[in-house]
Amino acid sequence: MKTISLKVNGIAKEITIEDNELLLNVLREKLGITSVKAACWRGECGLCTVLLDGIPVKSCMTLAVEADGKEVITAEGLYFDEKAKKLMESFVKHGAMQCGFCTPAFVVTSHYVLTKNPEIDGEELKKELNGVICRCGTYYQIYEAVKDAEKYYKKETKS
Repeated sequence: MKTISLKVNGIAKEITIEDNELLLNVLREKLGITSVKAACWRGECGLCTVLLDGIPVKSCMTLAVEADGKEVITAEGLYFDEKAKKLMESFVKHGAMQCGFCTPAFVVTSHYVLTKNPEIDGEELKKELNGVICRCGTYYQIYEAVKDAEKYYKKETKS
């Protein structure tokens, strides 16, 4: 057993964990964060994607101890980011979810991608998003939603 300190969605937490406990389990079972989905347990589907110090990681493949002293952001935490909120609205506008199971992971990944490169070209965007699987097949709508949200991530230019 070990106690770790981390920030989750902007809130400092101290949690006692097992040495081999996965970040996914800590987020879902100990913190009640349900946007992080448990699906493949092999890092293949991407539905458990979170940002760990700003970088997307698959929480089913990340030991909780690796988050000690770091910040974890989930889809819930992005709600307070104005750009991410516009991204979420774009997902709704474009019907980029059917069952909604994959939506949180796509939002987290898309936010990372647009923050890194708000003028990403179409092929590069597809490559960046291919780590998350949508069983309903709404890839086109997801792509359109992300492309539409680009404008909120672009830096304002001075006239």
